[in-house]
This record gives sequence, structure tokens and C-alpha cells, in this order.
Amino acid sequence: MSNPGDQDDTPIESADQLAAHLAAGAKPRADWRIGTEHEKFGFRWPGAAGGAAWSAPAYQPRGIADLLAAYAADPASWEPITDAGHLIGLKGQGPNKGGSLSLEPAGQFELSGAPLGTLHDTEAELLAHAAHLRPHADALGLGFAPLGFHPVATRADMPFMPKSRYAIMRRYMPLVGQYGLDMMLRTCTVQVNLDYGSEADMATKLRVSLALQPVATALFANSPFEEGRPNGLLSTRARVWTDTDNARSGMPPLFFEPGFGFGRYVEWALDVPMYFVNRDGAMIDVAGASFRAWMQNRQPGLEHLRPTLGDFDDHLTTVFTDVRIKRFLEMRGSDAGSIPMMLAQSAFWTGLLYDPAALAAADALVREQPWEAYAALRAQVPARGLDASWPDGKAAGTVRPLAARLVSIAEDGLAARALQDGQNRDERRHLHPLLPIVAGAPTQAEHWLSRYAGAWNGDVTRIFAEAAI
Repeated sequence: MSNPGDQDDTPIESADQLAAHLAAGAKPRADWRIGTEHEKFGFRWPGAAGGAAWSAPAYQPRGIADLLAAYAADPASWEPITDAGHLIGLKGQGPNKGGSLSLEPAGQFELSGAPLGTLHDTEAELLAHAAHLRPHADALGLGFAPLGFHPVATRADMPFMPKSRYAIMRRYMPLVGQYGLDMMLRTCTVQVNLDYGSEADMATKLRVSLALQPVATALFANSPFEEGRPNGLLSTRARVWTDTDNARSGMPPLFFEPGFGFGRYVEWALDVPMYFVNRDGAMIDVAGASFRAWMQNRQPGLEHLRPTLGDFDDHLTTVFTDVRIKRFLEMRGSDAGSIPMMLAQSAFWTGLLYDPAALAAADALVREQPWEAYAALRAQVPARGLDASWPDGKAAGTVRPLAARLVSIAEDGLAARALQDGQNRDERRHLHPLLPIVAGAPTQAEHWLSRYAGAWNGDVTRIFAEAAI
């Protein structure tokens, strides 16, 4: 989740104003950018001070606070972000401008990358981040592994970071879903943030990407273990999202309806229960309150405060749909994974959504099946992955051929962008990890299960060293 940002104090006058606020995020195609965010679990190497081997590091001592402080020691590159006196994130400066480092609830360490022009730039950013992280982590006896779900820890094993919004969520989430605390404490994701050119362009991209998030979940599945053993799933993170807080999550059918746009999204979001209000750097717990009622000055406890555009932006960060609308679109359906696979995730969506012909082809493909088919696929893929059932013409088949068709469309989209790196290679090279998978090779999750049954001899902790970045 993002760090606290600069708030827009413009008072809200109407829902139309909020729709216009989102519409103002539209950009000409030449200005479209790619922003990649990824999370990873910290762990203590054997023999390191501060805790048991493979355990998640606490905030302090010799933990996440010290890691952030090591970055903050370079003020030309990172500006500290604090919450009630606690260092909880860093805003990029100089060479890191546009990016940030932040904490998830259990100390999962997140890079929110800058908006970049090409996938080659994204690759350079991720590799530089890993290179800068290692010496700081090594000095504390820590490693970091991007996996979709913590492979060994129980909920009780995981620490909580001193970030005010997380205390509010910790109280409220068990009231609205079975797995809310697991989402907070034991999951990591990778997402790509992409622009839109107009309301119609947003609606098409949203429909296509939301329908296809289950396919991405299957392709990038990377969480087959729970509390030290296989649990019969390929993406435990995806299972968690089936019952976290369904008033704000999933694939709302409204998003697929004809005429959907910013106005209808705003009307939906106004009825998503609130979590908090940020005033003067302090979080006010209003979990379960109505933003719509607050706008109408009839929300008990908030009569003395007037909602602002900044409040609405904060509220949108608590919408957890598989694709989230801000002033851009966030693809949220994939497990964190290896750096090549995280780049492939950004390449997959960039190829599908940023070239007009590729987007039209993906939209036509999506329209071959009704929304209900994609919703049913979402329920299947945590356990079955690319073997989930899917119509193949008139016969029953699996989702793997659909994934292959999508990767082919994404290749065409990236080829059309014709953006080369210093070695005259275009962006299609970032899709290469997906080609053997759609042809039948193991996913990341299936690879780990094979290691567990073979070389690891049933010791799941071996995953940390092999997955560490």
C-alpha cells in the first residue's frame, strides 16, 4: 500500500466533481507510462542476530526501521516519510524521483516504481533496486524473497508495523472477511500501473484487464505453501482475496456493464465502506462509515469535517478490486515472483493494453465469453492454475490455450511499440519467461512444488535462499 502523500484540500461539492477528478488523469498516448510496484518478504538468515532463522524481521531492533534508516542516510536519493514519529517510508529524490519505498503491514518491503517510458527502463529500475537493497539487508542479516504468500509463518508469527492505517485495518478486517489479516500479514503482490487516454479508453482497458486477471493469476502463481507445507493451491494469495472484504474486492459486475465510466465508478466507490480520515497527519478511525453520507453531512462523528479530493483519493486506496481505478489503472491479480517474472507481468499488460490493435484483439477475445465465465475462472485458478477449465471452441478445455493467445497478442502489441534497448532488442524479450509456461512448462508455483518433493526433501525453508533477490 502506498505511503501517505500530499493531500488535495479542494472541498468536494458533488459526485460529478469526483468523476471529473478521475477523468483529469487521462493522458495523450505519447505520455502513457509504466509503473511497476512489487512487494517481498523479509527473513533472517541462519546465524543472524535479532531472531530465529527464516523469521520475519520486526520493525526494530535490527529490522525494517534500520533498513529504512540505511536508505535515508542518503538524503540526495531518499526523503524520510514518518507516521507518529516512526519512519515508515521513503520518497525518491534525484535519481529515484517518482518512486518510493514503503511498508506493508507485516514489514513486506515495497518498491513503488517511477512512471517510466519503456519496459527496458522498468528492468533497469528493478535490477537497481535489488542491487541497492542487498548491502543494506546484508548488514542486518536479512534477505528478501518475493513470494505470493509467506511459506512458513503463521499469522501470529508475523509482526505489525507502526503505521496508523494498519492499526485501523487490523481491527476492522476480521469483521468483514475470513482472510483479511492473512492479506495484510502474509501476502505479497506485483502490480503494474498503466494510463488511459479517455473515459472510453479507460472502460475498455478496465473490462479487458479485469476479465483477464484470473489468467494472470494462473500464469504468475507463486504461492503453493502455507505454514511449512503444500496446501493444495498454486496461488494461496489468490485464495485469500476470495474472502478478504468483498464489499471492496474482486470483479464487480457493474464494471462490465454497457455505459460504465467514471461517474458510475464514483457512485459505486461512494458506497464502499470507509476505513479512515487523515487530518493533520493523524488517522481517524471511521471504519464502516459511508463516504456518501459524509458528503451529505449526515455521517455521525464526521459532521465537523468537510470531505476533500484528498480524502477521496485516500478512500480509493482502500478499494481492493482486482483492477483498481485511480487516475490510472492498477493491475492487481498476480503473485510477487522473480524479477524476470515480475517484468513479464508488466510486459503482459503493457502489450495487451498500450497498442490499439492489440487492445482491440484482446477486447474481442474477452467478449467471446460472458462476465460470469471470468468470475467462475477466478474461483478456480487458486487451486488449478492454468489447468482450470475453460471452453475451447465447443469442447471443454483448460485456460492454458487462452493464456497462449493472450501472450501472442501481447507480443504483437510490444512489437508495434518498437521500443528498443541499447542492444537493439524490443520489449518482446520481457515476455520470454511466459513462452514455455503457456506451452506446458511449470509455473513458478509448480517449480517450487517439484523442488519440495525432490531436492528439498520436504524442507520448505529452502525456498528463501532460492527465491531471494
